[in-house]
Amino acid sequence: MKVLVAAKCGFCPGVRNAISMAEETLQRSGAGQSVYCLGPIIHNKDEVERLRTSGLHTVDSVDEMDSGTVLIRSHGVAPSELNRLKEQGFHIVDATCVLVKRLQQIVKQLEAEGYEVVIIGEENHPEVQGVVGCVGDVVVVAGEDDLGKLPRNGRLGIVCQTTQSPEHLGAMLDAIARRSFSELKVINTLCKEAIKRQESAIELCQQVDVMFVLGGLHSANTRRLADLCKKHNKATFHLQNWEELDKKTLFGKTVAGVTAGASTPNWVIEEFVEHLERFGQER
Repeated sequence: MKVLVAAKCGFCPGVRNAISMAEETLQRSGAGQSVYCLGPIIHNKDEVERLRTSGLHTVDSVDEMDSGTVLIRSHGVAPSELNRLKEQGFHIVDATCVLVKRLQQIVKQLEAEGYEVVIIGEENHPEVQGVVGCVGDVVVVAGEDDLGKLPRNGRLGIVCQTTQSPEHLGAMLDAIARRSFSELKVINTLCKEAIKRQESAIELCQQVDVMFVLGGLHSANTRRLADLCKKHNKATFHLQNWEELDKKTLFGKTVAGVTAGASTPNWVIEEFVEHLERFGQER
């Protein structure tokens, strides 16, 4: 079986930086010193497990930590959470993606200018939750069904979750523009690295018999890659790793494509490709 890998896939600079900071922090920490991460550092269970074996403790709440070092994951946190950690005396290592920090600063500025902040994104995603915590009055809209939340005739300052697709952002802006408002101010906060991965995946999936999108099932950017590929190739499968592959999906296929979300480590991609090529040779 011929296996093609997307030109752009796997770790983005923000994720790579967060993983690097986690590894450096673990190396510097002495015996008996706890290193925590408030939520999974990235949405990939294989990488989270690898770091756990090195000593990184993933927790869901500040209440689960006693003392030591806290790593702020790539998605960032709300300022209130950050202040709470400082007040309790934790040593903080901030691995928040620079684009997420930029987004947080933008919503603060929009609020200061008198706009009612609108975030196009997933309300329960940690990046969005952190951004919501930066302002007092904010509306999160995931799709057109949520547009009823928008205030009528308001001054709307619109931003977007960094890993959304340009197509979704455009469709949402078109729908918002058809509603009543007094002013719209839109700032593009999309991640260029995420867009490159989306474009590369769409191009590849149209050239293969079967397409595999590797990454965490809770990873928003990976799910989006899979959704985009399915629009162009129905034989698209979102898997976390090789162990999840149903070999039956390969029967009758001669060319396979592989891409991966921005939180998928290279070793997962390489292992999948090696097994896929070996499977084809064996058959």
